[in-house]
Amino acid sequence: MKYLSNEKLLIVGAGGMIGSNMAQTALMLGLTPNICLYDIFEPGVHGVAEEMYHCAFPGANITWTVDPEVAFKDAKYIISSGGAPRKEGMTREDLLKGNCQIAAEFGDLIKKYCPDVKHVVVIFNPADVTALTALIHSGLKPEQLTSLAALDSTRLQEALAQEFGVPQSTVTGAYTYGGHGEAMAVFASKALINGKPIAECKLSDEKWAEIKHNTIQGGSNIIKLRGRSSFQSPAYNAVKMIEAAMGGEKFTWPAGCYVNCDKCGFKNVFMAMPSVIDADGVHFTAPQGTAEEMADLKASYEHLIKMREEIISLGIVPAVADWNKENPNL
Repeated sequence: MKYLSNEKLLIVGAGGMIGSNMAQTALMLGLTPNICLYDIFEPGVHGVAEEMYHCAFPGANITWTVDPEVAFKDAKYIISSGGAPRKEGMTREDLLKGNCQIAAEFGDLIKKYCPDVKHVVVIFNPADVTALTALIHSGLKPEQLTSLAALDSTRLQEALAQEFGVPQSTVTGAYTYGGHGEAMAVFASKALINGKPIAECKLSDEKWAEIKHNTIQGGSNIIKLRGRSSFQSPAYNAVKMIEAAMGGEKFTWPAGCYVNCDKCGFKNVFMAMPSVIDADGVHFTAPQGTAEEMADLKASYEHLIKMREEIISLGIVPAVADWNKENPNL
């Protein structure tokens, strides 16, 4: 089997459902034979490793550990789902304090054991502030660390495809930006439905409001249907993000990026933007939309500022003016 890279990919939180799916997906896509599975729960991560061994992927060199030094040492790519999952009735923001403390420890481990890592994807909620926390603590450059944001856009794409009875892949230009949470900004004014502008598709205001609501609540719906938070879709998209960073197919769904952009009007936050991930990291551009869409994005940004200020008040990250002392790249 031909692999895209031989460099070490570390999967943090590998004993969970997202982590185990990421391990299998990475091997099925042929990213690298050298995958390390790390979790603090020994039976879980051991069990996942055994399952991977039983798949008998040709040439695979799968290791597992509960020792962070062993896990992080020499890692060149990392995906972390190592936070507490969301349960029914919870918002992503309900996980803020505990998961941001985990993200701080995660960033510290990167700085200590693998400062030469090439790309990191953070996917545990609330992803906008866990990724920001990890970036500040890790010392990495902003283009080296991204968070998962694509699921909001793929849920919007699915809803529009179902409404108009077309294959999902033929819905293009419909994305969500800003926060990965209840305050996300939904952009569909430039969407094409099987090549036809959405403005010509006779979508009522009531139906659009329903689609927008269902997109924002897409994660909650999975919890209601399956009794647990999403795991297959975040695993797949996170692995595709790392694949792009390894030099494979570019990832063009929105990614959570560190944004400090005077032109955009967004400063010192992590948020979903129009972006591309490739072997040089993540690159973003400013979103463009209607006045209503841009107002929603501004409101989402303001929500992210509030969450940022909360983790500062908790002492998880320093005040913005002091970030450069922790991470000279900021």
